[in-house]
Amino acid sequence: MQRALAEAKAAAERGEVPVGAVLVAADGTLLAADGNRTRELSDPTAHAEMLVLRAACQTAREQRLVGVSLYVTLEPCPMCAAAISLARVRRLYWGADDPKGGGVEHGPRVFSHPTCHHVPELYGGMCASEAAALLVSFFSVRR
Repeated sequence: MQRALAEAKAAAERGEVPVGAVLVAADGTLLAADGNRTRELSDPTAHAEMLVLRAACQTAREQRLVGVSLYVTLEPCPMCAAAISLARVRRLYWGADDPKGGGVEHGPRVFSHPTCHHVPELYGGMCASEAAALLVSFFSVRR
């Protein structure tokens, strides 16, 4: 999670919402790490989670990432949660909860729907206070 937090800090320095994600193979190998790039890429889908999933799938030349763990600093939104399910991510760890935009424990709760193809193991609250502090600091300057 420390690497994901570093990616979130780098995103904030680029003017992006400070969310970072890291994808790790079952053997502990780092597959991909990135932070939000929606503004930089002019792409509303360029969330940190989507970027690392895309990068790892391209490298592996596979649409599924069976056995991998995803660490992200903020509860994934519904779009990212659906992509996590489709990629067959084994474990999802996140930091801060997102009551407004989350899609795992808040909002539509993507993984609880009977139409969800795959449900990863879920672990919320990892380094939550540090992840939340990054977001609060980022938005306090902008409001």
